[in-house]
Amino acid sequence: MNAEGGKGGAVPAIEVEGLSFSYPGGTRVLDGLAWEVPAGAFMLLVGATGSGKTTLLRSCKPEIAPAGERSGSIRAFGVPLEEWSAAESAAGIGFVSQSPGNQIVCDRVWHELAFGLENIGLPQPAMRRRVAEVAHFFGIGPLMDRATCDLSGGQQQLVNLAAVLALQPRLLLLDEPTAQLDPVAEKNFLHALFRINRELGITVVVSTHAPETMVDYASGCTELAGSVAHAAPLDRFRAAASGSPQVGKLRKLLRAQAAAGEDVPAAGAPAGAAPAGTVTASRRLSPVILSGGGRKPAAVEGSCAPAGAAPSGAPAVPVAASGVPAVALSDVRFRYAKDAPEVLRGCDLQVARGSVHAVVGGNGSGKSTLLNLVAGVLRPERGRVRNGLAARQVLLPQDPKALFVCDTVRDELAEWRDRCGYGDADIAQVVERFCLRGLEGRHPYDLSGGQQQRLAWAKVLLTDPELLLMDEPTKGLDAPSRMQSARTLLECAREGRTVVMVTHDLMFAALAADEVSLLFDGEITCTEPAEEFFAGNLFYRPVFDGLARLLVEGAGGAEGAAGAESAADGEGAEGAAGRRGAASAESAAGAEDAEGAAGAGRAGTGGAGCARGATGAESAAGAAGGSSC
Repeated sequence: MNAEGGKGGAVPAIEVEGLSFSYPGGTRVLDGLAWEVPAGAFMLLVGATGSGKTTLLRSCKPEIAPAGERSGSIRAFGVPLEEWSAAESAAGIGFVSQSPGNQIVCDRVWHELAFGLENIGLPQPAMRRRVAEVAHFFGIGPLMDRATCDLSGGQQQLVNLAAVLALQPRLLLLDEPTAQLDPVAEKNFLHALFRINRELGITVVVSTHAPETMVDYASGCTELAGSVAHAAPLDRFRAAASGSPQVGKLRKLLRAQAAAGEDVPAAGAPAGAAPAGTVTASRRLSPVILSGGGRKPAAVEGSCAPAGAAPSGAPAVPVAASGVPAVALSDVRFRYAKDAPEVLRGCDLQVARGSVHAVVGGNGSGKSTLLNLVAGVLRPERGRVRNGLAARQVLLPQDPKALFVCDTVRDELAEWRDRCGYGDADIAQVVERFCLRGLEGRHPYDLSGGQQQRLAWAKVLLTDPELLLMDEPTKGLDAPSRMQSARTLLECAREGRTVVMVTHDLMFAALAADEVSLLFDGEITCTEPAEEFFAGNLFYRPVFDGLARLLVEGAGGAEGAAGAESAADGEGAEGAAGRRGAASAESAAGAEDAEGAAGAGRAGTGGAGCARGATGAESAAGAAGGSSC
């Protein structure tokens, strides 16, 4: 049946009636859902992590509909989806996923843009015209001859959108499309979506945890909660977005609430309420993560004790006295090929021990490259990288799926148990902390993007790292999950752990980081305390979003904010310095020079975390997101 048949101007773009869905062996995600999207709308789809947003969007695209038990009906422009031919669906319904690397199938950007057009049999002249048109529209002409694997996550997302738009769909579904875009690229991306919607009449549906940045473009919003889709007023997000966040007050609120042991409410729950399964902030991190409780002795093969660690009972040398940073880059230069332009040119960076350090910058500026250089996954062309904690580091990659090699969540969390010495009790604690209860039997690939991110957090923290290297750690997380993540990083810093994260989540960086560095033109242009960094920026400034709103609501509004400000006055630069001074200097003795090649610190690299005693091959496998710890 032709997809145009029977479609009138008043026919909704999407009609969902009685939709129920369960993943194999899992609990029901959707139950009798009813939902309608008017033709020509710019619709936002919001809801808590795991509420079924991705499942719903994928169910509206027949080629990628998730496998499982399904009932109910879905119509697109009045036609049941099962009556759309493959060619009609490919051209008529576009989809942009939240993991851009998973959607790209070709080696070069120009080939990726042409791939869909080739598959629907478009004549070559028309194909070339469409490719040129969308490349110019999105300003990706300079990327046309680039290898897709060399693009940043944000650049890959722009290529994905351009490739989908080249097919000229009537309905465009986007799942967290701006999660990996810098603030400027995000504005440009959303403006392009707005033009696609208004000028071309394409219906746009965007699933997001950041409606505040999109509210001015949207015509409506649907909130998904408990398998019920109901209209959410845009003014609710517009009022939040218009606020001017006071970073200093919000930072103190976060620290005061964490110190007071207040609960992190689930999305949509009233502030102060602790739903079943919510872990209260008063529960500290598992001993396996922060204090080494229950660990095997360092002499036991396969344990995760740091190479060169002081013997048990030996007095620790205060780090403040040693003055040695955890990570130091000096005049680092790097390129991916001899004939390629330099990604980093003369990059200098120092990260204090026991601190949370954020690196921000534009898409393609080299943030992930810098993180991989610190981890030892890449080696500098020139310059020096010193990592004093390389024997006890962990790398959380931008795509959490790079860490997943098992068939169930339970097996994923237990994968490194023997090598790293943690037990079932430790796994149970991270399951509670990261809200994974009830998901243990699910395949990691059947989880939502936010649930996958939480699983990745839980898995890497079980390795008891001294250095956490995190690439977009809040991608796909809702506000309560971001707050829990921020508290986790603060707890890690208080225990002397060091965190280096690259992120586009400016509010998260403003609240959780001690210092923030801006990467531009291959160099660190500035490094400042977080509050000072965000004070006078035009573009790199946080928006008052769901995380900020959750903090203020938890404090009881303005009165709570004022009280929290005075209660947390002791925290700030002095507090951060105190946390840094609390860290032991045992890993300072293990400082490694990246140019010195293959010491124990080199073996310790990898997305899987600790690799004491690992061979070079095991380290390489771990660095790729593999399974050795």
